[in-house]
Amino acid sequence: MFKGHPKGLYVAFFANMGERFGFYTMMAILVLFLQARYGLPADQAGYIYATFYFLIYGLALLGGFIADRTQNYKGVIMVGQVVMFLGYALLVIPGMDLVFTIIGLFTIAFGNGLFKGNLQALVGQMYDNEKYSKLRDSAFSVFYMGINIGAFFAPSAARAIRSWWLRTNGYSYDPDLPSLCHRLIDGNLTEPDTLQALADQATISGQPVTDLSQFAHNYIQVFSTGYNYAFGIAAIAMVISLVVYLVFKKHLPDRKKMVAKDASIIKMPWAQEKKRLIALGLVFLVVIFFWMSFHQNGLTLTFFARDYTDKEVGPFTFIFFYLPAFLSLIAMIIGFVMLVRQKIKLIMRGIGVIFIVAGGWLLWYFYSNFGSANLIEPETFQQFNPILIVFLTPIVVGLFAWQRKRNKELSTPRKIGTGMVLAAVGFVLMMVASFSLVSPADLAGNPSPDRVSPYWLMGTYFVLTVAELYLSPMGLSFVSKVSPPRFQGLMQGGWLAATAIGNALLFVGSSLWMKLELWQVWMVFVICCLLSAAFIFSIMKRLEAATK
Repeated sequence: MFKGHPKGLYVAFFANMGERFGFYTMMAILVLFLQARYGLPADQAGYIYATFYFLIYGLALLGGFIADRTQNYKGVIMVGQVVMFLGYALLVIPGMDLVFTIIGLFTIAFGNGLFKGNLQALVGQMYDNEKYSKLRDSAFSVFYMGINIGAFFAPSAARAIRSWWLRTNGYSYDPDLPSLCHRLIDGNLTEPDTLQALADQATISGQPVTDLSQFAHNYIQVFSTGYNYAFGIAAIAMVISLVVYLVFKKHLPDRKKMVAKDASIIKMPWAQEKKRLIALGLVFLVVIFFWMSFHQNGLTLTFFARDYTDKEVGPFTFIFFYLPAFLSLIAMIIGFVMLVRQKIKLIMRGIGVIFIVAGGWLLWYFYSNFGSANLIEPETFQQFNPILIVFLTPIVVGLFAWQRKRNKELSTPRKIGTGMVLAAVGFVLMMVASFSLVSPADLAGNPSPDRVSPYWLMGTYFVLTVAELYLSPMGLSFVSKVSPPRFQGLMQGGWLAATAIGNALLFVGSSLWMKLELWQVWMVFVICCLLSAAFIFSIMKRLEAATK
């Protein structure tokens, strides 16, 4: 998959893992932390979540502007990594008030703005070389896969840290308890029987809880502190990312030296620049609605996982939620691919057999020790998108290569339009799953009497991941290909700013959550995705002309 690509792609691939680890940690637990620690309702937590994700992408415009003006992309990227680390370090401190948490979130967002768009710009600059230009789409797919390897482990790491801290303090995990505890503390819980039963179950000692008020204060404090420590794992990941970058950054292009040797590489007639900027602006407009819909995975889809999805599953389904078992299954799949792949050395086939045998034995061991009912946690659903990206990227890249050999590969803009249609299909699945469920407004903070199979959410994440692979890496490729040379950092920032606006609109989901029936919430996103797809196909000729 890396064959024929410059060495700098490896550096970008691994350097970006730390940032994505932190990003997916936040996606998995931020809104849950805000509600558990501060007792915020869904809409208020949604506003903070949306604002954070708006800034984390929107500040990329500032980062791109600084890098374009200085042409020091590498230096700006390094500063961004350090600032992100400081932001995560602030969130590690437990017991701080909401203002302090917001300062930490802003620090992370500012560092990300300096880092993310400029690293993407460097990847694009490597493929401005005619030797590599035909591999640009594939390069961004591979780069995107690297992003998500780090992301795969983040939700499980965050969940494990939180659950470990609960156990250390004599409690077990229950997603319904923080809300009930806050309602008791605020004097809004008129029927304490449910809280009493759950509190007794969550006390590891087995002793019945005699003081519900004290339990409520203690459980919330321990529960939220576990999330604080989970943010610390993200801080460590940022340090690893920075070390990789510092050691191997020599393999990345140095734009400052290139411009010093030949300033003409960033010059282009204004008429041509204008044509390209208009095409980019139209694509940015479309992706706003994709990200508004897609990033519901950290908001309303997380609410759905917590409130409407089965809390306990059988041993087979639990394989996908218990990380050691899931990794054993992944090892078996990798081994099988190595065994059947053509043109592979005999020693690699032997390693494939070892992976199958070892992975199969471990999988059977874990499976045989699972109970008939196994607890799953809402954060864990966030692992499915990144691991599916890792597994599906080679398939999608292979499909593009197969089409390219036959001169049938879709243009980059057509891939983006296809991604929008697929995203709509993903939310149709959520509509079907939600038809018979009670609305959040009718629940009024109580546990739902009806829950659905986790396979509905898993299926939705599968479809949304395929949509993402058609849209996001292709969008990055389109921006790097079409951006005028003197605006490369700024235009990568523009792509992220469009993502930022989409994230700023995430509150639409959390606001509708308390006002509409569940299936109607998902229908809104179906309509948004289909209208966006229709728009991009209506301007397809203009977009395709800009890439030539």
